[in-house]
Amino acid sequence: VQLAESGGGLVQPGESLSLTCLASGFTSGIPFQRALMRWYRQAPGKQLEWVAHITAWNDEYYADTVRGRFTISRDAAKNMVYLRMNNLTIEDTAIYYCDYQGNRGPGTQVTVSS
Repeated sequence: VQLAESGGGLVQPGESLSLTCLASGFTSGIPFQRALMRWYRQAPGKQLEWVAHITAWNDEYYADTVRGRFTISRDAAKNMVYLRMNNLTIEDTAIYYCDYQGNRGPGTQVTVSS
């Protein structure tokens, strides 16, 4: 499975961004629409932090730090997972990674700065 994140950028506090993860290689076993997909992030000098995941039945789970501001979703027809991030804060600055069973893409940088 290969994952490729995109959509990061530089925004001001309070603004929004939408991240996209394109997944490929689901050729056997669990199909993409039933895969448990996660978003993680890693801020400078900090450990990797789980952000959110979406289950095989599209149930959504969020870290306390982002609940109510971030939304994870899936488009099975496009093999894409999204992370909509609203009301961003400086503490959200990090590289964001899409994850499937420990496989991650190269990440996309999100920088929140005034």
